[in-house]
Amino acid sequence: MALYNEEEKTEDYLFKIVLIGDSAVGKSNLLARFARDEFYSNSKSTIGVEFQTQKMDIDGKEIKAQIWDTAGQERFRAVTSAYYRGAVGALLVYDISRRQTFDSIGRWLNELHTHSDMNVVTILVGNKSDLKDAREVSTAEGKALAEAEGLFFMETSALDSSNVAAAFQTVVKEIYNILSRKVMKSQELQTQDAAVIGNGKTVVLQGEQNSEAAVESKKDRPMKRQAPGNLQSDHITPEVDGSILRDGRIGCGGIAPDAAKNWIFGFRLSAISMWWFPQ
Repeated sequence: MALYNEEEKTEDYLFKIVLIGDSAVGKSNLLARFARDEFYSNSKSTIGVEFQTQKMDIDGKEIKAQIWDTAGQERFRAVTSAYYRGAVGALLVYDISRRQTFDSIGRWLNELHTHSDMNVVTILVGNKSDLKDAREVSTAEGKALAEAEGLFFMETSALDSSNVAAAFQTVVKEIYNILSRKVMKSQELQTQDAAVIGNGKTVVLQGEQNSEAAVESKKDRPMKRQAPGNLQSDHITPEVDGSILRDGRIGCGGIAPDAAKNWIFGFRLSAISMWWFPQ
């Protein structure tokens, strides 16, 4: 797994990772050691939220890890909780020389699950492993808690760099593997759907067949020209619409019955006049 510090090319994936844990457990120094290979012996507590980016190469894919260093102090809790949204990975850090930081793990896990997805890849990190003589939390205790909560586990030292890169890489690698499996499964489902569609048959509903038959029947039916009173004429006139009036008479479409009679009578007189008095 190769690391990049410069913007050499566009990354294939961007993963948001958060560092959480009590104040003064060494979160900022872990990030400084991983991102810049630096260590600050007199570093101050983080105020609010800070972040660094680091590029990695996994299976030929360039991954950018955007790592957020959150403040562990209670007074910044409302600010830092907003930055959990969108996180896909987390490093939950405690100090092996301070048991109270280890006892706070459950509270930090609850906060992480409250403000982010339940499937966030999380590693439990026992930092300051170089303080062997001041150890208050054994390695076995850390492993047992990690197994009980379904977390990865590793002890690190930002001072001497032991396991620092490995801890971050474990999280990023696991996120990438989960994403790759989801992509492969999605592609398999798309392939199966395409195969089913390719081998399928066209199904025509009975209603659609009747509708199509009716349309074709109308297309094949010749147009009729009908003059009022069954007079054959080249003039296109309103057709009888077959509507039955209240008195039982048949009405013409758009023409009142009395008006229709007058119109028919006038039409007949015009025809007789043209026959008797040709121009």
